[in-house]
Amino acid sequence: MITIKSVHDIECMKAAGKIVEDTLLLLERSVRIGITTGELNAIAEDYIRSQGAYPTCLNYNGFPKAICISVNEVVVHGIPGPRKIKDGDIVSCDVCATLNGFVGDAARTFCVGNVAEETRRLVQVTKECFFEGIRYARPGYRVCDISKAIQEYAESHGYGVVRELTGHGVGRQLHEDPEVPNFYSPRARQRLQAGMTIAVEPMITQGKKEVWQLDDGWTITTRDGKPAAHYENSIAITDGKPILLTCSEEY
Repeated sequence: MITIKSVHDIECMKAAGKIVEDTLLLLERSVRIGITTGELNAIAEDYIRSQGAYPTCLNYNGFPKAICISVNEVVVHGIPGPRKIKDGDIVSCDVCATLNGFVGDAARTFCVGNVAEETRRLVQVTKECFFEGIRYARPGYRVCDISKAIQEYAESHGYGVVRELTGHGVGRQLHEDPEVPNFYSPRARQRLQAGMTIAVEPMITQGKKEVWQLDDGWTITTRDGKPAAHYENSIAITDGKPILLTCSEEY
């Protein structure tokens, strides 16, 4: 069931979202050649807790760390640990924080050192896919209009769009209705209305769209081993432009 948020609820989500945004900015400053994904996880967890919030990913359905960190061919749900970041890596950080009963959820992909130009382009286009999609995040449109815009933009650049993973509603829970695919799906025909809050998160591959899950039960990688990028924000539907709850960037 889709829950419509009050003005107060959305203000609470903005507060949680600000912590998420600031955590991602801190990670962007911290990621460098030689740092481990485990060290980045600790930086994020310490900051989230210092703001009076809880790292929502920690123990969520058994996930063992505070944030997800996915490197190169890992699409999402990478488990932080001893892996060291290398020159030329792209590093996707998915951060969630719960504050006063509401969740903020966002992701960014960072380029480290001498990243190949074609891979930098993937990261940029993935971000652009998000903004193409939210052009339709207004009352009167349907969820699938967002999805279709993301898919068409990604595929126009020759990229793959992951099918097994989607965006979602967000609010008091990390995952709420509705599902928000990054590809056109006739099932995603819910009408958007003011007060809906959703996480829109393009997951785009440089090669083919197929993915698989590693034996740890979490890590999702591209089947062909080519890089993938991830860009996400939680947003609130209004009577006009959507509010970006986890990003202060003008658009």
